[in-house]
Amino acid sequence: MIKRALISVTDKTGIVEFAKALAHKGIEILSTGGTAKVLKDAGMKVTEVSDYTGFPEMMDGRVKTLNPKIHGGLLAVRSKKEHMEALDKMGVGTIDLVVVNLYKFEETVEKEGVSEEEAVENIDIGGPSMIRSAAKNFASVTVVTDPDDYDRVMAEIEKNGDTIPETRKHLAWKAFNKTYKYDEAIEHYFRKILGEAELMDLHYEKVMSLRYGENPHQKAAFFRNPENHDANITNAKVLHGKQLSFNNLVDGDSALELVKEFQRPTVTIIKHNNPCGVASADTIEEAMERAYLVDSMSAFGGVMAANRPVTKAMTDSINKKKWFLEIIIAPKFEDDAMKELMKKPNLRLLETGPLKLDVNRRDIKKVAGGILIQSEDTYEVSEKDIKVVSKKQPTKDQIKAMIFATKVCKRVKSNAIVLAKGEEVMGIGAGQMSRVDAVHLACYKAGDRAKDSVMASDAFFPFSDGIEMAAENGVVAIISPGGSIRDDEVIKRADELGLVMVFTGIRLFRH
Repeated sequence: MIKRALISVTDKTGIVEFAKALAHKGIEILSTGGTAKVLKDAGMKVTEVSDYTGFPEMMDGRVKTLNPKIHGGLLAVRSKKEHMEALDKMGVGTIDLVVVNLYKFEETVEKEGVSEEEAVENIDIGGPSMIRSAAKNFASVTVVTDPDDYDRVMAEIEKNGDTIPETRKHLAWKAFNKTYKYDEAIEHYFRKILGEAELMDLHYEKVMSLRYGENPHQKAAFFRNPENHDANITNAKVLHGKQLSFNNLVDGDSALELVKEFQRPTVTIIKHNNPCGVASADTIEEAMERAYLVDSMSAFGGVMAANRPVTKAMTDSINKKKWFLEIIIAPKFEDDAMKELMKKPNLRLLETGPLKLDVNRRDIKKVAGGILIQSEDTYEVSEKDIKVVSKKQPTKDQIKAMIFATKVCKRVKSNAIVLAKGEEVMGIGAGQMSRVDAVHLACYKAGDRAKDSVMASDAFFPFSDGIEMAAENGVVAIISPGGSIRDDEVIKRADELGLVMVFTGIRLFRH
Protein backbone atom coordinates (compact mmCIF):
# COMPACT_ATOMS: atom_id res chain seq x y z
CA MET A 1 0.00 0.00 0.00
CA ILE A 2 1.23 3.50 -0.81
CA LYS A 3 1.26 5.62 2.32
CA ARG A 4 3.93 8.21 1.63
CA ALA A 5 5.01 9.94 -1.62
CA LEU A 6 7.93 12.21 -2.37
CA ILE A 7 7.31 14.75 -5.14
CA SER A 8 10.06 16.95 -6.60
CA VAL A 9 9.63 17.95 -10.23
CA THR A 10 11.07 20.47 -12.68
CA ASP A 11 8.31 19.83 -15.22
CA LYS A 12 5.19 20.64 -13.22
CA THR A 13 2.71 19.57 -15.91
CA GLY A 14 -0.28 17.97 -14.18
CA ILE A 15 1.48 17.72 -10.82
CA VAL A 16 -1.13 19.62 -8.77
CA GLU A 17 -3.98 17.41 -9.99
CA PHE A 18 -1.94 14.25 -9.42
CA ALA A 19 -0.84 15.30 -5.93
CA LYS A 20 -4.41 16.22 -4.96
CA ALA A 21 -5.60 12.78 -6.10
CA LEU A 22 -2.89 11.18 -3.94
CA ALA A 23 -3.81 13.30 -0.92
CA HIS A 24 -7.47 12.38 -1.39
CA LYS A 25 -6.43 8.74 -0.85
CA GLY A 26 -4.78 9.71 2.44
CA ILE A 27 -1.22 9.56 1.11
CA GLU A 28 1.28 11.81 2.90
CA ILE A 29 3.10 14.21 0.55
CA LEU A 30 6.78 15.09 1.00
CA SER A 31 8.20 17.75 -1.28
CA THR A 32 11.03 20.20 -1.88
CA GLY A 33 11.57 23.82 -2.89
CA GLY A 34 9.59 25.05 -5.87
CA THR A 35 7.38 21.96 -6.05
CA ALA A 36 6.37 22.32 -2.39
CA LYS A 37 5.47 25.97 -3.01
CA VAL A 38 3.30 25.11 -6.02
CA LEU A 39 1.44 22.46 -4.04
CA LYS A 40 0.99 24.72 -0.99
CA ASP A 41 -0.26 27.54 -3.21
CA ALA A 42 -2.85 25.09 -4.49
CA GLY A 43 -4.08 24.67 -0.90
CA MET A 44 -2.45 21.32 -0.19
CA LYS A 45 -0.89 20.05 3.00
CA VAL A 46 2.76 19.29 2.25
CA THR A 47 5.68 18.24 4.47
CA GLU A 48 8.95 19.87 3.45
CA VAL A 49 11.77 17.34 3.05
CA SER A 50 13.99 19.38 5.36
CA ASP A 51 11.33 19.15 8.10
CA TYR A 52 10.97 15.41 7.50
CA THR A 53 14.73 14.71 7.64
CA GLY A 54 15.48 17.27 10.35
CA PHE A 55 18.30 18.51 8.15
CA PRO A 56 18.08 21.89 6.38
CA GLU A 57 18.80 22.40 2.71
CA MET A 58 22.45 23.37 2.20
CA MET A 59 24.66 24.97 -0.41
CA ASP A 60 21.95 26.63 -2.52
CA GLY A 61 19.90 23.45 -2.55
CA ARG A 62 22.71 21.16 -3.66
CA VAL A 63 22.12 19.02 -0.58
CA LYS A 64 18.50 18.39 0.40
CA THR A 65 17.38 14.86 -0.45
CA LEU A 66 20.79 13.16 -0.05
CA ASN A 67 19.84 11.88 3.37
CA PRO A 68 19.49 8.41 5.00
CA LYS A 69 15.86 9.15 5.91
CA ILE A 70 15.13 9.56 2.21
CA HIS A 71 17.24 6.81 0.70
CA GLY A 72 16.71 4.41 3.59
CA GLY A 73 12.97 4.81 3.10
CA LEU A 74 13.35 4.11 -0.61
CA LEU A 75 15.84 1.24 -0.55
CA ALA A 76 14.56 -0.87 2.33
CA VAL A 77 13.40 -4.27 1.09
CA ARG A 78 10.03 -4.68 2.72
CA SER A 79 10.27 -8.48 2.84
CA LYS A 80 13.60 -8.45 4.72
CA LYS A 81 13.10 -8.39 8.49
CA GLU A 82 16.54 -6.88 9.16
CA HIS A 83 15.85 -3.99 6.75
CA MET A 84 12.58 -3.11 8.46
CA GLU A 85 14.13 -3.42 11.92
CA ALA A 86 16.90 -1.04 10.82
CA LEU A 87 14.28 1.51 9.75
CA ASP A 88 12.49 1.23 13.08
CA LYS A 89 15.73 1.56 15.04
CA MET A 90 16.68 4.76 13.18
CA GLY A 91 13.17 6.20 13.14
CA VAL A 92 12.96 6.12 9.33
CA GLY A 93 9.68 5.62 7.52
CA THR A 94 9.17 4.02 4.14
CA ILE A 95 8.62 6.08 1.00
CA ASP A 96 6.40 4.16 -1.41
CA LEU A 97 6.08 6.54 -4.35
CA VAL A 98 8.64 8.89 -5.91
CA VAL A 99 7.59 11.47 -8.49
CA VAL A 100 10.72 13.14 -9.86
CA ASN A 101 11.90 14.67 -13.11
CA LEU A 102 15.25 16.33 -13.57
CA TYR A 103 16.83 19.74 -14.01
CA LYS A 104 16.76 20.67 -17.71
CA PHE A 105 20.45 20.19 -18.37
CA GLU A 106 20.13 19.53 -22.11
CA GLU A 107 17.99 22.63 -22.66
CA THR A 108 20.45 24.70 -20.63
CA VAL A 109 23.60 23.73 -22.57
CA GLU A 110 21.83 24.24 -25.91
CA LYS A 111 21.26 27.93 -25.12
CA GLU A 112 23.39 30.48 -26.91
CA GLY A 113 26.36 31.59 -24.78
CA VAL A 114 25.62 29.42 -21.74
CA SER A 115 28.41 29.64 -19.17
CA GLU A 116 30.18 26.64 -17.71
CA GLU A 117 28.95 27.68 -14.25
CA GLU A 118 25.32 27.69 -15.38
CA ALA A 119 25.73 24.32 -17.09
CA VAL A 120 27.24 22.74 -13.98
CA GLU A 121 24.53 24.14 -11.71
CA ASN A 122 21.96 22.40 -13.91
CA ILE A 123 23.49 18.97 -13.32
CA ASP A 124 20.92 17.28 -11.11
CA ILE A 125 22.36 15.10 -8.34
CA GLY A 126 19.56 14.49 -5.86
CA GLY A 127 16.98 13.73 -8.53
CA PRO A 128 18.87 10.93 -10.30
CA SER A 129 19.89 9.52 -6.91
CA MET A 130 16.25 9.27 -5.77
CA ILE A 131 15.16 7.90 -9.12
CA ARG A 132 17.81 5.18 -9.04
CA SER A 133 17.09 4.22 -5.43
CA ALA A 134 13.37 3.98 -6.09
CA ALA A 135 13.85 2.12 -9.38
CA LYS A 136 16.23 -0.38 -7.81
CA ASN A 137 13.55 -1.22 -5.24
CA PHE A 138 10.72 -1.48 -7.81
CA ALA A 139 9.44 -4.58 -5.99
CA SER A 140 8.02 -2.18 -3.39
CA VAL A 141 8.44 1.38 -4.66
CA THR A 142 6.75 3.13 -7.60
CA VAL A 143 8.91 5.66 -9.47
CA VAL A 144 7.28 8.11 -11.85
CA THR A 145 9.50 10.24 -14.12
CA ASP A 146 7.01 11.07 -16.89
CA PRO A 147 3.81 13.13 -16.44
CA ASP A 148 2.19 10.92 -19.09
CA ASP A 149 2.17 8.11 -16.50
CA TYR A 150 0.20 10.00 -13.84
CA ASP A 151 -3.21 8.78 -15.00
CA ARG A 152 -2.15 5.14 -15.21
CA VAL A 153 -0.55 5.20 -11.76
CA MET A 154 -3.50 6.99 -10.17
CA ALA A 155 -5.98 4.57 -11.72
CA GLU A 156 -4.15 1.61 -10.17
CA ILE A 157 -3.90 3.33 -6.78
CA GLU A 158 -7.63 4.08 -6.89
CA LYS A 159 -8.36 0.44 -7.62
CA ASN A 160 -5.76 -1.39 -5.52
CA GLY A 161 -4.22 1.13 -3.13
CA ASP A 162 -0.94 0.48 -4.92
CA THR A 163 0.46 -0.07 -8.40
CA ILE A 164 0.75 -3.58 -9.77
CA PRO A 165 4.21 -5.24 -9.95
CA GLU A 166 4.34 -5.16 -13.76
CA THR A 167 3.68 -1.41 -13.77
CA ARG A 168 6.41 -0.79 -11.20
CA LYS A 169 8.88 -2.81 -13.26
CA HIS A 170 7.97 -0.90 -16.43
CA LEU A 171 8.29 2.46 -14.65
CA ALA A 172 11.67 1.39 -13.24
CA TRP A 173 12.87 0.67 -16.77
CA LYS A 174 11.70 4.13 -17.91
CA ALA A 175 13.47 5.66 -14.91
CA PHE A 176 16.81 4.00 -15.64
CA ASN A 177 16.42 4.95 -19.30
CA LYS A 178 15.95 8.58 -18.25
CA THR A 179 19.00 8.68 -15.96
CA TYR A 180 21.07 6.88 -18.59
CA LYS A 181 20.24 9.50 -21.24
CA TYR A 182 20.72 12.29 -18.68
CA ASP A 183 24.22 11.08 -17.78
CA GLU A 184 25.00 10.62 -21.46
CA ALA A 185 24.07 14.26 -22.16
CA ILE A 186 26.38 15.43 -19.36
CA GLU A 187 29.22 13.23 -20.61
CA HIS A 188 28.79 14.60 -24.13
CA TYR A 189 28.87 18.18 -22.79
CA PHE A 190 32.21 17.62 -21.05
CA ARG A 191 33.58 15.73 -24.02
CA LYS A 192 32.72 18.74 -26.18
CA ILE A 193 34.19 21.45 -23.96
CA LEU A 194 37.35 19.42 -23.38
CA GLY A 195 37.81 18.80 -27.09
CA GLU A 196 37.86 15.04 -26.64
CA ALA A 197 37.08 12.73 -29.54
CA GLU A 198 33.37 12.56 -30.28
CA LEU A 199 31.59 9.49 -28.94
CA MET A 200 28.77 8.20 -31.11
CA ASP A 201 26.08 6.25 -29.27
CA LEU A 202 23.41 4.70 -31.44
CA HIS A 203 20.18 3.65 -29.73
CA TYR A 204 17.82 1.47 -31.70
CA GLU A 205 14.98 -0.75 -30.53
CA LYS A 206 14.15 -4.08 -32.09
CA VAL A 207 11.07 -4.14 -34.30
CA MET A 208 11.22 -7.78 -35.27
CA SER A 209 13.41 -10.70 -36.24
CA LEU A 210 13.54 -11.32 -39.98
CA ARG A 211 13.34 -14.71 -41.67
CA TYR A 212 16.85 -14.17 -43.01
CA GLY A 213 19.17 -11.45 -44.29
CA GLU A 214 20.24 -10.67 -47.84
CA ASN A 215 20.60 -14.44 -48.37
CA PRO A 216 18.85 -17.40 -46.69
CA HIS A 217 21.96 -18.46 -44.75
CA GLN A 218 22.24 -15.05 -43.02
CA LYS A 219 20.42 -14.20 -39.79
CA ALA A 220 18.85 -10.74 -39.55
CA ALA A 221 16.70 -8.41 -37.46
CA PHE A 222 15.08 -5.02 -37.98
CA PHE A 223 15.72 -2.18 -35.49
CA ARG A 224 14.29 1.33 -35.42
CA ASN A 225 15.38 4.65 -33.97
CA PRO A 226 12.76 5.40 -31.28
CA GLU A 227 13.37 9.14 -31.65
CA ASN A 228 12.47 9.16 -35.36
CA HIS A 229 8.83 9.80 -36.24
CA ASP A 230 9.17 10.81 -39.90
CA ALA A 231 7.30 9.30 -42.84
CA ASN A 232 9.77 6.58 -43.82
CA ILE A 233 10.01 2.84 -44.34
CA THR A 234 10.60 2.23 -40.64
CA ASN A 235 7.42 4.00 -39.54
CA ALA A 236 5.21 2.88 -42.44
CA LYS A 237 2.10 0.93 -41.50
CA VAL A 238 1.80 -2.51 -43.11
CA LEU A 239 -1.83 -2.77 -44.25
CA HIS A 240 -1.59 -6.11 -46.03
CA GLY A 241 0.79 -8.90 -46.95
CA LYS A 242 3.32 -11.24 -45.43
CA GLN A 243 6.27 -10.16 -43.30
CA LEU A 244 8.74 -7.81 -44.93
CA SER A 245 12.13 -9.31 -45.71
CA PHE A 246 15.57 -7.76 -45.30
CA ASN A 247 15.75 -6.94 -49.02
CA ASN A 248 12.14 -5.67 -49.04
CA LEU A 249 13.04 -3.09 -46.40
CA VAL A 250 16.18 -1.97 -48.25
CA ASP A 251 14.34 -1.63 -51.57
CA GLY A 252 11.31 -0.04 -49.92
CA ASP A 253 13.52 2.60 -48.33
CA SER A 254 15.12 3.43 -51.69
CA ALA A 255 11.74 3.69 -53.44
CA LEU A 256 10.18 5.89 -50.78
CA GLU A 257 13.13 8.23 -50.30
CA LEU A 258 13.36 8.79 -54.06
CA VAL A 259 9.67 9.58 -54.53
CA LYS A 260 9.89 12.08 -51.64
CA GLU A 261 12.22 14.19 -53.80
CA PHE A 262 9.29 15.27 -56.01
CA GLN A 263 6.36 17.65 -55.51
CA ARG A 264 4.42 16.68 -58.64
CA PRO A 265 2.57 13.33 -58.80
CA THR A 266 5.42 10.83 -59.09
CA VAL A 267 5.94 7.07 -59.11
CA THR A 268 9.24 5.27 -58.58
CA ILE A 269 10.01 1.60 -59.17
CA ILE A 270 13.01 -0.01 -57.50
CA LYS A 271 14.68 -3.30 -58.34
CA HIS A 272 17.72 -4.58 -56.45
CA ASN A 273 18.10 -1.21 -54.70
CA ASN A 274 18.30 0.84 -57.90
CA PRO A 275 15.57 2.75 -59.76
CA CYS A 276 14.33 1.04 -62.90
CA GLY A 277 11.49 3.48 -63.52
CA VAL A 278 10.67 7.04 -62.44
CA ALA A 279 8.18 9.52 -63.85
CA SER A 280 6.23 12.61 -62.83
CA ALA A 281 2.98 13.68 -64.50
CA ASP A 282 -0.22 15.65 -64.02
CA THR A 283 -1.89 12.60 -62.44
CA ILE A 284 -0.53 9.75 -60.36
CA GLU A 285 -2.10 7.25 -62.79
CA GLU A 286 -0.17 8.72 -65.72
CA ALA A 287 3.03 8.84 -63.65
CA MET A 288 2.71 5.11 -62.92
CA GLU A 289 2.17 4.24 -66.58
CA ARG A 290 5.22 6.20 -67.65
CA ALA A 291 7.40 4.82 -64.84
CA TYR A 292 6.45 1.27 -65.83
CA LEU A 293 7.38 1.85 -69.48
CA VAL A 294 10.94 2.90 -68.59
CA ASP A 295 11.93 -0.74 -68.04
CA SER A 296 8.89 -3.00 -67.85
CA MET A 297 11.01 -6.15 -67.70
CA SER A 298 12.92 -4.98 -64.62
CA ALA A 299 9.72 -3.60 -63.06
CA PHE A 300 8.43 -7.18 -62.69
CA GLY A 301 8.99 -8.16 -59.06
CA GLY A 302 9.94 -4.61 -58.13
CA VAL A 303 8.94 -2.21 -55.34
CA MET A 304 6.74 0.74 -56.26
CA ALA A 305 6.30 3.98 -54.33
CA ALA A 306 3.86 6.80 -55.09
CA ASN A 307 3.66 10.26 -53.55
CA ARG A 308 -0.12 10.38 -53.97
CA PRO A 309 -2.86 7.97 -52.82
CA VAL A 310 -3.15 4.75 -54.82
CA THR A 311 -6.38 4.71 -56.85
CA LYS A 312 -8.63 2.00 -58.28
CA ALA A 313 -7.53 3.03 -61.78
CA MET A 314 -3.94 2.22 -60.81
CA THR A 315 -4.88 -1.23 -59.50
CA ASP A 316 -6.89 -1.94 -62.66
CA SER A 317 -3.83 -1.10 -64.75
CA ILE A 318 -1.59 -3.31 -62.60
CA ASN A 319 -4.01 -6.22 -63.03
CA LYS A 320 -4.34 -5.66 -66.78
CA LYS A 321 -0.54 -5.77 -67.16
CA LYS A 322 -0.35 -8.87 -64.93
CA TRP A 323 2.36 -6.86 -63.19
CA PHE A 324 3.78 -8.61 -60.14
CA LEU A 325 5.00 -6.23 -57.44
CA GLU A 326 6.59 -7.11 -54.11
CA ILE A 327 5.49 -3.90 -52.35
CA ILE A 328 3.43 -0.79 -53.00
CA ILE A 329 4.16 2.20 -50.75
CA ALA A 330 1.98 5.30 -50.68
CA PRO A 331 0.69 8.01 -48.34
CA LYS A 332 -2.75 6.38 -48.55
CA PHE A 333 -4.77 3.74 -50.41
CA GLU A 334 -8.29 4.49 -51.62
CA ASP A 335 -10.81 1.97 -50.26
CA ASP A 336 -11.72 0.37 -53.58
CA ALA A 337 -8.03 0.13 -54.51
CA MET A 338 -7.30 -1.57 -51.17
CA LYS A 339 -10.04 -4.15 -51.69
CA GLU A 340 -8.61 -5.06 -55.08
CA LEU A 341 -4.98 -5.18 -53.97
CA MET A 342 -5.75 -7.28 -50.90
CA LYS A 343 -6.76 -10.10 -53.23
CA LYS A 344 -3.02 -10.57 -53.85
CA PRO A 345 -1.67 -12.53 -50.84
CA ASN A 346 2.00 -11.95 -51.64
CA LEU A 347 1.73 -8.19 -52.18
CA ARG A 348 2.70 -5.96 -49.25
CA LEU A 349 0.89 -2.63 -48.90
CA LEU A 350 2.60 0.07 -46.83
CA GLU A 351 0.92 3.34 -45.84
CA THR A 352 3.14 6.25 -44.78
CA GLY A 353 0.82 9.20 -44.22
CA PRO A 354 1.85 12.64 -45.58
CA LEU A 355 5.34 12.64 -47.10
CA LYS A 356 8.18 15.10 -46.55
CA LEU A 357 11.95 15.01 -46.92
CA ASP A 358 13.79 14.44 -43.63
CA VAL A 359 16.42 17.18 -43.58
CA ASN A 360 18.30 16.15 -40.42
CA ARG A 361 18.93 12.48 -41.18
CA ARG A 362 22.28 10.77 -40.80
CA ASP A 363 23.55 8.29 -43.35
CA ILE A 364 25.38 5.40 -41.69
CA LYS A 365 27.53 2.85 -43.48
CA LYS A 366 29.33 -0.03 -41.81
CA VAL A 367 32.90 -1.12 -42.38
CA ALA A 368 34.62 -4.00 -40.58
CA GLY A 369 35.23 -2.82 -37.02
CA GLY A 370 33.60 0.58 -37.42
CA ILE A 371 31.00 2.82 -39.00
CA LEU A 372 31.06 5.83 -41.29
CA ILE A 373 28.57 8.62 -40.62
CA GLN A 374 27.63 11.52 -42.85
CA SER A 375 24.69 13.85 -43.23
CA GLU A 376 22.04 12.60 -45.63
CA ASP A 377 22.38 14.04 -49.14
CA THR A 378 19.44 16.45 -49.12
CA TYR A 379 20.91 18.94 -51.61
CA GLU A 380 18.43 19.74 -54.37
CA VAL A 381 20.08 20.83 -57.61
CA SER A 382 18.12 23.75 -59.07
CA GLU A 383 18.38 26.16 -61.97
CA LYS A 384 20.58 28.50 -59.91
CA ASP A 385 23.29 25.79 -59.81
CA ILE A 386 23.43 25.46 -63.58
CA LYS A 387 26.41 26.93 -65.44
CA VAL A 388 26.24 26.60 -69.24
CA VAL A 389 29.71 25.63 -70.53
CA SER A 390 28.83 24.75 -74.15
CA LYS A 391 28.34 27.14 -77.03
CA LYS A 392 24.84 25.83 -77.52
CA GLN A 393 22.35 27.15 -74.96
CA PRO A 394 19.77 24.89 -73.26
CA THR A 395 16.05 25.41 -73.75
CA LYS A 396 13.73 25.81 -70.79
CA ASP A 397 12.38 22.31 -71.41
CA GLN A 398 15.89 20.87 -71.43
CA ILE A 399 16.74 22.59 -68.14
CA LYS A 400 13.57 21.18 -66.58
CA ALA A 401 14.40 17.68 -67.84
CA MET A 402 18.01 17.91 -66.64
CA ILE A 403 16.95 18.91 -63.12
CA PHE A 404 14.46 16.02 -63.07
CA ALA A 405 17.14 13.58 -64.25
CA THR A 406 19.57 14.85 -61.62
CA LYS A 407 17.06 14.16 -58.81
CA VAL A 408 16.81 10.58 -59.99
CA CYS A 409 20.57 10.29 -60.52
CA LYS A 410 21.16 11.22 -56.89
CA ARG A 411 19.43 7.97 -55.84
CA VAL A 412 21.21 5.69 -58.35
CA LYS A 413 24.31 3.73 -57.34
CA SER A 414 27.56 5.07 -58.80
CA ASN A 415 28.71 5.23 -61.49
CA ALA A 416 25.28 6.59 -62.37
CA ILE A 417 23.78 7.86 -65.62
CA VAL A 418 20.13 8.82 -66.17
CA LEU A 419 18.49 9.68 -69.50
CA ALA A 420 15.22 11.63 -69.39
CA LYS A 421 12.68 13.55 -71.41
CA GLY A 422 10.47 16.03 -69.64
CA GLU A 423 9.70 14.42 -66.28
CA GLU A 424 10.14 10.85 -67.42
CA VAL A 425 13.17 8.58 -67.25
CA MET A 426 14.20 6.95 -70.52
CA GLY A 427 17.06 4.78 -69.31
CA ILE A 428 19.31 4.23 -66.28
CA GLY A 429 22.89 3.00 -66.06
CA ALA A 430 23.69 2.04 -62.46
CA GLY A 431 26.60 0.70 -60.46
CA GLN A 432 29.14 0.46 -63.26
CA MET A 433 32.88 0.48 -62.72
CA SER A 434 33.46 2.97 -65.54
CA ARG A 435 31.34 5.96 -66.54
CA VAL A 436 31.30 5.05 -70.22
CA ASP A 437 29.82 1.64 -69.30
CA ALA A 438 27.10 3.42 -67.32
CA VAL A 439 26.32 5.54 -70.40
CA HIS A 440 26.23 2.41 -72.55
CA LEU A 441 23.81 0.68 -70.17
CA ALA A 442 21.51 3.71 -69.93
CA CYS A 443 21.40 4.05 -73.72
CA TYR A 444 20.83 0.31 -74.14
CA LYS A 445 17.91 0.41 -71.69
CA ALA A 446 16.45 3.48 -73.39
CA GLY A 447 16.76 2.13 -76.93
CA ASP A 448 15.03 4.42 -79.44
CA ARG A 449 13.70 6.51 -76.53
CA ALA A 450 17.21 7.95 -76.05
CA LYS A 451 16.67 10.19 -79.09
CA ASP A 452 16.32 13.86 -78.03
CA SER A 453 16.80 12.98 -74.36
CA VAL A 454 18.95 14.72 -71.76
CA MET A 455 21.62 12.92 -69.77
CA ALA A 456 22.51 13.39 -66.10
CA SER A 457 25.75 12.09 -64.60
CA ASP A 458 26.50 11.81 -60.87
CA ALA A 459 30.12 12.89 -61.42
CA PHE A 460 32.36 14.42 -64.09
CA PHE A 461 33.27 12.78 -67.37
CA PRO A 462 36.99 11.91 -67.21
CA PHE A 463 37.14 11.48 -70.98
CA SER A 464 35.00 12.43 -73.95
CA ASP A 465 34.07 8.81 -74.79
CA GLY A 466 30.94 8.93 -72.60
CA ILE A 467 29.49 11.99 -74.30
CA GLU A 468 30.41 10.64 -77.74
CA MET A 469 28.41 7.49 -77.00
CA ALA A 470 25.50 9.60 -75.72
CA ALA A 471 25.49 11.71 -78.89
CA GLU A 472 25.54 8.56 -81.06
CA ASN A 473 22.35 7.46 -79.30
CA GLY A 474 20.53 10.76 -79.75
CA VAL A 475 21.18 12.56 -76.46
CA VAL A 476 21.02 16.34 -76.97
CA ALA A 477 21.94 17.85 -73.57
CA ILE A 478 24.18 16.79 -70.68
CA ILE A 479 24.25 17.85 -67.03
CA SER A 480 27.12 16.88 -64.73
CA PRO A 481 29.09 18.37 -61.84
CA GLY A 482 32.17 19.02 -63.96
CA GLY A 483 35.53 19.23 -62.22
CA SER A 484 37.72 16.94 -64.31
CA ILE A 485 41.22 17.96 -65.31
CA ARG A 486 40.01 17.26 -68.86
CA ASP A 487 36.89 19.45 -68.65
CA ASP A 488 38.16 21.67 -71.45
CA GLU A 489 38.60 18.66 -73.76
CA VAL A 490 35.15 17.31 -72.87
CA ILE A 491 33.48 20.71 -73.44
CA LYS A 492 35.28 21.12 -76.76
CA ARG A 493 34.04 17.70 -77.88
CA ALA A 494 30.49 18.56 -76.78
CA ASP A 495 30.64 21.67 -78.94
CA GLU A 496 31.91 19.66 -81.91
CA LEU A 497 28.99 17.26 -81.47
CA GLY A 498 26.48 20.11 -81.17
CA LEU A 499 25.51 19.16 -77.60
CA VAL A 500 24.28 21.36 -74.78
CA MET A 501 26.49 20.88 -71.72
CA VAL A 502 25.98 22.37 -68.26
CA PHE A 503 27.90 21.97 -65.01
CA THR A 504 26.45 22.17 -61.48
CA GLY A 505 29.51 21.76 -59.27
CA ILE A 506 27.49 19.28 -57.17
CA ARG A 507 28.73 15.68 -57.14
CA LEU A 508 26.10 13.03 -56.35
CA PHE A 509 28.00 9.82 -55.59
CA ARG A 510 26.03 7.00 -53.94
CA HIS A 511 28.11 3.91 -53.22
